[in-house]
Amino acid sequence: MDTIYIKDLEVFANHGVYPEEIKLGQKFVISADLSVDVRMAGLTDELEYSVNYGEVSHTIQDFLQKHTFKLIEAAAEGLAAELFCRYPLIRALRLEIQKPWAPVGLPLRTVSVEIRRSRHTVYIALGSNMGDKMAYLKEAVEKLSKLPGSSVKKVSDFIRTEPYGVTEQDEFLNGVLEMETLLTPQELLAQLHRIEAEANRERILRWGPRTLDLDILLYDDIVLEEDDLCIPHVEMHKRSFVLEPLAEIAPYKRHPVYGKTVREMLEEIQAQL
Repeated sequence: MDTIYIKDLEVFANHGVYPEEIKLGQKFVISADLSVDVRMAGLTDELEYSVNYGEVSHTIQDFLQKHTFKLIEAAAEGLAAELFCRYPLIRALRLEIQKPWAPVGLPLRTVSVEIRRSRHTVYIALGSNMGDKMAYLKEAVEKLSKLPGSSVKKVSDFIRTEPYGVTEQDEFLNGVLEMETLLTPQELLAQLHRIEAEANRERILRWGPRTLDLDILLYDDIVLEEDDLCIPHVEMHKRSFVLEPLAEIAPYKRHPVYGKTVREMLEEIQAQL
């Protein structure tokens, strides 16, 4: 990925813990490294294929002057979200906010906060076998598309499948979607649980009936094992009702542990039937 650099942009703004910092304001120095694919811009000499660093510089100044934060950590986080929202070609960024001559009662030149953020590609499985199944799934897609710093890119067809695990229940409607998000895995999981709860999901019986089931299948190519979250989803390579819709929208996506494509894993299951 290519990089556009903005170094040492000076902005006078009102941020700080102390009242005098908010009232009087002070100088901040901002540097940003923007990961952008500029290949087409280089070949065509057209700005539409790149990010206008002049506009970005003014966006940084406007954001920091229109908002007030106690912490430069919060200023950096808010500014990063603003840049991702305003400039969809930015794939990742490094952002540093320096605070020269910070009031700490000791001689120093500057303090600063540096953060690195990026867009993440996530695949989420959706399922329902209670009530108006289609309505639950469509509402979930709509809510996922409205999560902070997120957008839904693809949605598979919804397929009817027999229940898995506990078989004495109604058939399921299942699908998979692809989304981009700035949320971390744990932040995204919390949002999925909230959306399930709003659909009156009750966690009473494992593999039991549910109004809405949302599972993170893949998150970039990370491998994560925590008490409440395992990525890739521990059962995805065994479930045709997951792999079939996933193969519709991402047939060549590889499992980060087994190294097989979604299509290959689906074909292996189908061969065993």
